[in-house]
Amino acid sequence: MNQFSKLMMLMGVMACCLLACQPGMQASAESGPAVGRAPDNPPRRVGMVTGLKPEKAAYYKALHAEAWDGVLAAIKQYNIRNYSIYVKEIDGKLYLFSYYEYIGDDYEADMKRIAADTTTQRWWGETDPCQLPLPEAAENGVIWTPMEEVFHTD
Repeated sequence: MNQFSKLMMLMGVMACCLLACQPGMQASAESGPAVGRAPDNPPRRVGMVTGLKPEKAAYYKALHAEAWDGVLAAIKQYNIRNYSIYVKEIDGKLYLFSYYEYIGDDYEADMKRIAADTTTQRWWGETDPCQLPLPEAAENGVIWTPMEEVFHTD
């Protein structure tokens, strides 16, 4: 598997790792700049899409309802914040949409570090079989397809 494929696979796993903000957690200064003030270094916003196998949907949701502490720690350690995954049925097919913000200085290096994390690798072993790559991603040997941002406002 080439480096691009590994990076794209990592991005997919990141999307599977949701729950960086678990219920009951309180906001802190770490969660972002003060209201009305622009961040010093704006985050890199990442959106991706993939399919979800209908027979695996319940399992996928259950995994994310109790995301592993080690996976959540890796997400935070390697500068991923504001992580969400959504599911939507379109024409009888299930799709996952993920969004996160990267706040570090070296995205590619941090993605490689997450990919090297053994807990994250085990997590992928559970989540990858649930997902159904779009044709573009499947052709490249990855699961998630990056999306182009066409609008953003704070």
